[in-house]
Amino acid sequence: MKTIHSIAAACLTLSLLSCGGDKKTDSVPAASTETATSETSTANAYDPKRGIGKHENVDVSTFDPAMAAEGRKLAEVKCTSCHKPTEEKLVGPGWKGVTQRQTPEWIMNFISNPDPMIDVDPELQKQLELCLVRMPNQGLADNEARQILEYMREIDGAK
Repeated sequence: MKTIHSIAAACLTLSLLSCGGDKKTDSVPAASTETATSETSTANAYDPKRGIGKHENVDVSTFDPAMAAEGRKLAEVKCTSCHKPTEEKLVGPGWKGVTQRQTPEWIMNFISNPDPMIDVDPELQKQLELCLVRMPNQGLADNEARQILEYMREIDGAK
């Protein structure tokens, strides 16, 4: 009987100790000055015509149907669970008309790396309030982002 009590006491002690939590993971670190400065400089660098990112001059002077077809395939894998090619909202907004509302540079910067733009763009923040889901970074390569842009252009009537 003493053995059972000893084992029970040991188990109780271990369970109480394990419930204490690890202070390193339970605490929320304070924002450092470096992070705050970085976010401020990112907000200051935001250009509503091109967003934030490396895409500065996207040539859309001619329509490339083969590129649009590749963009459609990519979109079917990475985008259509949240976006429709119409104006209808699914999880995210529909794509119809997006190339008329935004510049090619803005679209490519956003779909390539949405987080920095969502953090500073007032229109994207309003969209987030409506959709309630932050657009995930799909890890698109530059050529994939360009193909999806060409597909969006096709949706909007580019020929």
